[in-house]
Amino acid sequence: MSVKILTPETGDPITPISEGWEVIEGNPVLWAWFEHTSEDGKLIEGTWRCTPGTFRAEYKYYEFVVMIEGVIEITPDGGETVVVRGGDAFAVEADFKGTWKIVEPVHKRFLVRLA
Repeated sequence: MSVKILTPETGDPITPISEGWEVIEGNPVLWAWFEHTSEDGKLIEGTWRCTPGTFRAEYKYYEFVVMIEGVIEITPDGGETVVVRGGDAFAVEADFKGTWKIVEPVHKRFLVRLA
């Protein structure tokens, strides 16, 4: 078994909007760092930061999130809004479609399953 210490926010961040995400309100700016990929290439761990604004999001992959700070209102199509805050942990299923409203600047750690 090997263990890897993950250092957040090292190197240059990826700044473009992710595939499946579209700004629909405001002018949010986001930064993402991919800090580790599993040996089999199926898991990616990283850090994500974003300023206030609203996105239309369509997920292809499962994501587990630990919020460090900020507030997000997540509303699935046809569903009720879920509010997540710093200190919360949550999961987004691969078939999610809806909106992410960044209410307060967000700092989160994530794990995405690609397969």
